[in-house]
Amino acid sequence: MGHRHTAGSTRRAFVGRTAAAGGTAALGLGALPAPATAAVRAPRTERTVAVLGGGVAGLTAAHELADRGFTVTVYERRALGGKARSMDVPDSAKGIRRPLPAEHGFRFVPGIYHNLPDTMRRIPFPGNANGVWDNLVSPPEMSFARSGGREDIRLPIPRHTGDPARLTKDDVARALTALLDTATSIPGHEVAYFVNRALVFLTSCDERRDDDWESTPWWEFVRAEQMSEDYQRVLAIGVTRNIVATKAEEASTRTVGTLGEAFVFNALGRGADGPPDRILNAPTNEAWIDPWVAHLTSLGVEFRVGWTVRDLTYKDGRITRTVVENPAGTREDVVSDHYVQAMPVEHARRTWSRELRAADPQLARCDKLRTDWMTGIQFYLTERPGTVEGHFNCVDSPWSLTGIAQAAHWKGRDFPADYGDGTAVDCLSVDISEWDKPGILYGRTAKRCTRDEVAREVWAQLKASLNDTGKTVLSDSKLHSWFLDPGVDGIGGPHPTNEDELLVHPVGTLHNRPSAATRIPNLFLAGDYVAVDIDLATMEGANAAARQAVNALLDRVGSDAKRCEVTPLYRAPEIEGLKRHDRVRYRLGLPNALDLG
Repeated sequence: MGHRHTAGSTRRAFVGRTAAAGGTAALGLGALPAPATAAVRAPRTERTVAVLGGGVAGLTAAHELADRGFTVTVYERRALGGKARSMDVPDSAKGIRRPLPAEHGFRFVPGIYHNLPDTMRRIPFPGNANGVWDNLVSPPEMSFARSGGREDIRLPIPRHTGDPARLTKDDVARALTALLDTATSIPGHEVAYFVNRALVFLTSCDERRDDDWESTPWWEFVRAEQMSEDYQRVLAIGVTRNIVATKAEEASTRTVGTLGEAFVFNALGRGADGPPDRILNAPTNEAWIDPWVAHLTSLGVEFRVGWTVRDLTYKDGRITRTVVENPAGTREDVVSDHYVQAMPVEHARRTWSRELRAADPQLARCDKLRTDWMTGIQFYLTERPGTVEGHFNCVDSPWSLTGIAQAAHWKGRDFPADYGDGTAVDCLSVDISEWDKPGILYGRTAKRCTRDEVAREVWAQLKASLNDTGKTVLSDSKLHSWFLDPGVDGIGGPHPTNEDELLVHPVGTLHNRPSAATRIPNLFLAGDYVAVDIDLATMEGANAAARQAVNALLDRVGSDAKRCEVTPLYRAPEIEGLKRHDRVRYRLGLPNALDLG
């Protein structure tokens, strides 16, 4: 049994594999070392797997399956790496330089991640003992950039790795209070109330989280409506829109609280893979994606890039074929033993027929999952900006902007010598999290602005946040050019679209997220919408979901191969006793013991 393709597609696969290897050499990485897993890799089997989607979830699934001897082909409609990839700015290179580097949004690998870093350690990279994981670097600081003449707040990023001897809820309370007292102008009584709410969540049992807090919006949980504007901007809107990409009035308290709890533990040095903030030391494809593709190619994985999945054909209780559209626009059948669907949910559910949804009701429930826009724009500058050396959060910006000046973190790169025309010296990468509120320049939402207007509006909002205290951090005369993610189309017109929407987490989302295993015996789901411990649309979630999908496949076929390790979020053992106490109270219908209402 195997995949069925045209002869032309086989030739394209060979060209794709050659291009992947050649691309790595072109980036100056040289020949990659022998795969670290080659010595222990399982013998090749005749079982075939079609991985539908080549983002983080798809590449992770292919990696784990190839390591276990499966014959794997990855089908990707656009570019390997998906939303995590970097890309070239067209027509921006001169001489021997590479094109200016662009991306869907800046990469961020916090220490709360464990599954993705494990994969990164297993991707060989020349000169790195720990593979591409060694390409992660830690910015020394971050900032909350305020507008209206308020001084920006710079915060050092904790770097300690040793765990405290014992952690108590009072330790957490003191840490949060110190952070908020130092970092914000929020009134003291509001800080005290927020810290109490954080402790309520911290000590809540899983049942209370899954039921009460999953159905409670974060805005309501922290009583934002009754608090000051700074409280609302930083602790309600700032947290949910900039990080979770969901409106505070809708965001699930369970999701926001779970993420916040994990970051607090990370900052305290508990159960972390590294510091709370890490980024790559080069454009994503150079530092991670291209070496990954090269490694998977060496394991025998084949890639079909430019192939779009149109339909999963369901018959006699199984997926009998996948209908794909090849780069020439012709539809073909792909027949495989197993299918791992690693596509974003908004694209995956278009391929599920009524019969397929009836066969597994969790597929139908995915229609209730919501996606929203969170898209990046890059500004190329002829002078290094005087921003913080790390991420900055423009908490007062109408479009909820976050950003980072990247060149300072790419220590092995001479930006003007390596990229573009030699005059751009830095890339200011900015994420736009809010596309439905009016801006300050045109008074229109981002979706109602043209691409040029979006760039001008974002630039104006950045200057309002960064230049408002007498400093000239950003200057019009130093702006070289800009690049907006090409997945955004039709903005400024009646029907704007976005090919790369992000799963958002309004109340109730948890109960509509599917498991990796489906009731169809040869179909498995991988993607950041699949139910995983982190409960957030992230690269870590995509990686963990792919591991769960591979484990489910191994179980279905009765394989004796080692199962993928799936590491959950850290749980402080000292807090578990308080959660057990809360479980008793919850089952008795009582509130959390710390809940002051």
